[in-house]
Amino acid sequence: MFKINAILHASVIVADTKTALAFYQGVLGLEPDPARPDLGYPGAWLNLGLNPGAQQIHLLELPNPDPVDDRPQHGGRDRHTAFAVDSIDELAQSLSQHGVDYSLSRSGRRALFCRDPDGNALEFIEVLID
Repeated sequence: MFKINAILHASVIVADTKTALAFYQGVLGLEPDPARPDLGYPGAWLNLGLNPGAQQIHLLELPNPDPVDDRPQHGGRDRHTAFAVDSIDELAQSLSQHGVDYSLSRSGRRALFCRDPDGNALEFIEVLID
């Protein structure tokens, strides 16, 4: 029997790559991977973690078939992608400085939820790595 070992990337549909990069790069501090080939549509690959290219977010600039209105206010009640961060407090500070609304996790964990400019829900969980 095979075993799934990791998530290599998560794709996010965005209306405008430049606007999305202002959030993912400017607010969250992710760096684009210059190895993204020409796929016939705009977008970007963003590296996560210590090993560039091993884990990524792929921004796909395409028409969004999903409604962005009437989504749950709290991202934990919507489809979302979760990321490990080393400091919820520093992330919350960056989000606040950039005017990005967020809500704390209702699970009691050190975690928060926010949405990107296209309404995609993101969860960030504090994980301390030694």
